Amino acid sequence: MAETASAGGGATPPEGEGRRDFLIIAGATMGLAAVIGVAWPLVETMQPSADVLALSSTEVDLSPIEVGQSITVKWRGKPVFVRRRTEEEIAAAQNVSLDDLSDPQSDADRAQNPEWLILVGICTHLGCIPLGQKASDPVGDFGGWFCPCHGSHYDTSGRIRKGPAPNNLEVPEYEFLDEMTIRIG
Repeated sequence: MAETASAGGGATPPEGEGRRDFLIIAGATMGLAAVIGVAWPLVETMQPSADVLALSSTEVDLSPIEVGQSITVKWRGKPVFVRRRTEEEIAAAQNVSLDDLSDPQSDADRAQNPEWLILVGICTHLGCIPLGQKASDPVGDFGGWFCPCHGSHYDTSGRIRKGPAPNNLEVPEYEFLDEMTIRIG
C-alpha cells in the first residue's frame, strides 16, 4: 500500500480507514445511547415515589396538647411520642447524673424545648412499643415509659434507666416551625 500525496502535502489514509473510523465512532455512540436508554429508567425506579416522599415528614399541631398529656403520631410507619412535660417531669429529667445512665445523654441534648419531648416510640431492645402514653398506662420506675415485654424502664426524657434495652428511645429529626407546630423528618 503506497501512500499518495495530497494537494496539502500530507499523506491520505489508506482506502477504507476513514470509513472504518466513522463506523467505530458511530457504533460506540449508538452503544452508549443504548446503555443510557436502559440505565435511566432503572435509576428512576430507585427514586422514592410521591407517597413515600409525602411520609418523609409530618407536621404536628401542638396547641391541643395540655401540660402532662402525650399523643402518638405516625411518621414513616413508626409511632412518635409527643409529650408536653410538666415542670416536675422536666426537673426529674434534668436532675439525673449522667453517671447513672447506661446510654448517657443530657435532657438538653434530647429536647430542643424542655416543655416538649419528641421520641420514636419503639423500645430499643426488641422493637416493642412501650406503655406510658395514656394516663392509665404504667410508666415504670422513672415516670416515663415502660416496656412490659421485657421490662425496660425509661425516664421522663426517654432514657433507658433499667432493663435490657441497650439505648435510649430515639429522638427523631424535628424542628419547630412556630411556637405550636413541629415538623418531624
